[in-house]
Amino acid sequence: MTDRRTPVPALVRPPRLTPGARVAVVAPSGPVAEDRLQAGLDLLRGWDLDPVAAPHVLDRDPVLGHLAGTDADRAADLQAAWCDPAVDAVICARGGYGAQRVVDLLDWTAMRAAGPKVFLGFSDSTTLHEAFAVRLGLVTLYGPVAAGIDFVKNARAQDHLRATLFTPETVRTLTSTGTALAPGRARGVTLGGCLTLLATGLGTPHSRPGARGGLLMLEDVGERPYRIDRTLTHLLRAGWLDGVAGIALGSWAQCGPYEELRPVLADRLGGLGVPVVEELGFGHCDGALTVPFGIGAVLDAGAGTLTLDAPALA
Repeated sequence: MTDRRTPVPALVRPPRLTPGARVAVVAPSGPVAEDRLQAGLDLLRGWDLDPVAAPHVLDRDPVLGHLAGTDADRAADLQAAWCDPAVDAVICARGGYGAQRVVDLLDWTAMRAAGPKVFLGFSDSTTLHEAFAVRLGLVTLYGPVAAGIDFVKNARAQDHLRATLFTPETVRTLTSTGTALAPGRARGVTLGGCLTLLATGLGTPHSRPGARGGLLMLEDVGERPYRIDRTLTHLLRAGWLDGVAGIALGSWAQCGPYEELRPVLADRLGGLGVPVVEELGFGHCDGALTVPFGIGAVLDAGAGTLTLDAPALA
C-alpha cells in the first residue's frame, strides 16, 4: 500500500464501452426500488447496452432492513459480476449504506485477475472506489447509479454519463457554477467521493493513507455544517490532507443552508494553501456530472475548471 508520503498515482484506464457491451447492475449497499431499477435497465437498453441485474439486486436483509440483502450475497453478486469475462462494466444500483460491510469479503486476487473494466457508483460506493484504486489500480467513475432518480429522469446527468462511457474525449473538462473558495492552479490525480465515507475508511486496509499530490473531490449529503466541520477536522488531524494538491467541491444536499456551510468549508480547507473550487456539479445534486477517479488533471480555481489529462476511459 502507498504510504502517506507518496503522491497519489495515476491509475489504469479501463476500456470505454461500445454498443452491445454487457453491463451488470449490483446492489452492494441499500435496498433498491424495483420500479427505479427497471427504469434504469430500460435506459441502458436504450443506449444499446446489454444490462443484466445481479441475482440479489432486489433483496432486503431480513434483519437489517437498511441493507440490500445479506453481506455474503451482496459481496457474491459484486465479485461474480466483476469476474464474469462477458461483463464489460459493473454499475451500482444505488448508494445508501453497506459497502463497508462488503469490501472485506471480496477476493481481490480473483478480481485483479479478471482484468480492467468499468466500475460506476457514488455516495456509499466511495468505499469501493478506494478499494478498486488500492487493490486493483483502476480508474473508476463516480456518477449517477442505475436505479437513482438522477439517472432515470435527468437528461443532463444521463448525457454526461453516456458521453463518459462511450466518447470520454468529449467530456474532459468539468466547469464550476460557483466561485473559487481559495485561488490557484494545481495538477494532480483525482480521488475522493463522499466525505463521510472517506473519513470512516481511515486506517482500513482498502483505503489510501492520504491524499498527497491528489486533486481531492469532496461532497456529502444529509450532514449538518457542524458535522462537516467535525469530519474535515478529523481528516486534518489525521494528516490525511497533508500535501493535497487541490480540492474540488461538489454538492452538499440536505447539509443545511449553504451560507452556513460555506464558512465551515473555507475555515477548514482555506488554510491548506491550495486551490479550492466549489460547486463543480458532482454528487447528490440534480444533473450530477460523472467524475473519474485516478486520472491526472489540472484544477484551475480562477477559471472554475477541472481538465483531465486524458479521457476517463481508454
